[in-house]
Amino acid sequence: MTKTRRRDRDVPGPTSPWDEIAPGLWMGGHHWTDPAGELWPVVVEDEFDLVISLFTRTGHGPGPRAEHVVGEMPDAALTADQLRTVQRLVRTAGLALDSGLTTLVRCHSGYNRSGLVVAQCLVDRGLTPAEAIDRVRHGRSPWALNNEAFTSYLTVGLDIAAPLVAPDP
Repeated sequence: MTKTRRRDRDVPGPTSPWDEIAPGLWMGGHHWTDPAGELWPVVVEDEFDLVISLFTRTGHGPGPRAEHVVGEMPDAALTADQLRTVQRLVRTAGLALDSGLTTLVRCHSGYNRSGLVVAQCLVDRGLTPAEAIDRVRHGRSPWALNNEAFTSYLTVGLDIAAPLVAPDP
């Protein structure tokens, strides 16, 4: 399996499995940390109509009634193809929200990869990149979107960033 998670030992884990960032749009991860500091797995059953996973782990769901869309990518600088995958996932989330479906976007901790997709979804719905980043950080964690490359992609715009990043291998 390709390594997709960046090691951030100085970043505390999320304190909830998932959080609602905008009506019907949730952000989460595969693990959360309880008040005692203990790490717990997050298993999604059928709480959401659509689950978009940017990181996957066997046994973490979703259940059989939820649609599951996977677009694994690293928590690091992305290639042009990976940025196009982000754009596709943002469109998928937007269409689901327009249809009234509850949508969870998740990665390992629910900070960076999921934050990129959720924030871009908010930009597509009318927020500025700065407003979207603030909404994600306020709704999920101040540690969300701590990957500076991801905030740069949002600020510049994915359409502009994609041709400027490293070419696909």
